[in-house]
Amino acid sequence: MQSFKFLKASLLFFSISVFHSCINQNKDEENLPIMGEKEIVLVEEDGKQINDTIYHTIPTFRFVDQDSVWISNEDVADKIYLADFFFTRCPTICPLLAKNMLIIAKEFENEKRFVILSHTIDDKHDTPAVLGDYVKKLGAPLNWRFLNGPQDAVYTIAGKEGYFSYAEENPDVPGGFDHSGAFTLIDTKGHVRGVYDGTSEEEATKAIEDIRKLLKQL
Repeated sequence: MQSFKFLKASLLFFSISVFHSCINQNKDEENLPIMGEKEIVLVEEDGKQINDTIYHTIPTFRFVDQDSVWISNEDVADKIYLADFFFTRCPTICPLLAKNMLIIAKEFENEKRFVILSHTIDDKHDTPAVLGDYVKKLGAPLNWRFLNGPQDAVYTIAGKEGYFSYAEENPDVPGGFDHSGAFTLIDTKGHVRGVYDGTSEEEATKAIEDIRKLLKQL
């Protein structure tokens, strides 16, 4: 039985998806929206006060990957990337998420400007060594990095402050952790450009299409 927290995550994902769809109706198909709250501020340019828009960006992070290499915002600053959340002992949606993410990873296996960041939400068990074994069994290509970081930092970046996803430790659900199945697309400026249902192969195909759109703009 799904918990209230998981339902909350699903509703958050649904709201973001609707927001994404509504914006896209008024945009050119090749221009993806910048998602999330924005702030209009006054700045001075050439001696004049003008309005500038500050968009939602992914907070600073620094996590270690399956090869014990540190990965931070700076390492993906020149790349488009897709982020999601999982844990290696997940008995529910994670195998399906991995299957669909693998389709995307292989599609862009030779694209140096694209990377995938999958964040474990079980930091105590999913050490770099455990993640390394998981990667081998999955057959993940090199453009797919699996990250481990402090629980609080990972859970915070999963939510509305970061990827518009959700993650939480919860002993009342299978596997002991709650998380959404969102794939979040980020551009080179740290802006969220798309959120997709990672359990859907159709949504994975949509993500591939949107990644190509962003790559064309680099």
